[in-house]
Amino acid sequence: MGQGDILGSDERRVAAAVARRYYLEGESKVDIAADLGLSRFKVARLLDLARETGIVRIEVVEPVEGQVLELAARVRSRWGLRECCVVPDSGAPQRDVGRAAADLLGQLLGPQDVLGMPWSRSVHAMVDCLTTLPRVPVVQLSGAMATNPVDSSTIDIVRRAARIAGGGRQVFFAPLVMPDAEAAEAVRRDPAVRDTLASADTVTVAMVGVGAWAPGESTIYDAVDEEARGGVVAAGAVGEIAAVFFDEQGALVETPLSGRVIALSGQQLVRIPTVVASCHQLSRVPALVPALRGGLVNALVLTAEVAEELLVVP
Repeated sequence: MGQGDILGSDERRVAAAVARRYYLEGESKVDIAADLGLSRFKVARLLDLARETGIVRIEVVEPVEGQVLELAARVRSRWGLRECCVVPDSGAPQRDVGRAAADLLGQLLGPQDVLGMPWSRSVHAMVDCLTTLPRVPVVQLSGAMATNPVDSSTIDIVRRAARIAGGGRQVFFAPLVMPDAEAAEAVRRDPAVRDTLASADTVTVAMVGVGAWAPGESTIYDAVDEEARGGVVAAGAVGEIAAVFFDEQGALVETPLSGRVIALSGQQLVRIPTVVASCHQLSRVPALVPALRGGLVNALVLTAEVAEELLVVP
């Protein structure tokens, strides 16, 4: 027989009244006992009974900071990451993730490092939040793509980061996507383009975005025609990082579009020791997961909902 069967209706009412005054109104056991004509021990017993019979239910809510730290640790362990930062879900996820990415980048970089950045809306959001960086050189990793509503390009991003870092920059003026492979090859022979892309070999930390090959999920997808989009799909690619395409398992994929882009090569990308990606959209998870499987990314900045999704995908 449980305590709920032992307590009579009168005693349950008294226990509820005592619990309300103690837990909700903040009265002391001494004051409650004096007011009700009970001993302090009787009041204590009624409070115990209130908890044991379910009249009072106590819930311990962990602070949000503790929750996201635990979530980050689980994602880091699940995917074997070097670093993972999770921000609480909010009404401004891109801003919050950008700010956290800027903070993480400052922690990862040391004076011996070289920072690389391609065009990406998430990279743009991160640079908007930068206030300080170690004195490191910054290298442009892809051609420029100005898109609406973001009024920026790769050159702008690199210049702004380089001004903050104060360690110099390597940039070039060229579009990210050329009309055909022959035009792209001619651009790659330009000394500024050639030398800057060769400097991708020196990059030790890259901040990138991961694009899913779908409308609105990759600026490259949105910039090319249906034939080019279909060629990427036919090649088996599901996403891209700085115009480096990869398949469902994260393996690099050469697509018909690959010859038209002005960016670092896939082999250069995989040789960068630390590649940080930020993500605040669940719609990017289908591309982010393969990138993680293939080891193309080894540090993340995420919203809590994206982090939780990464823990349940097979």
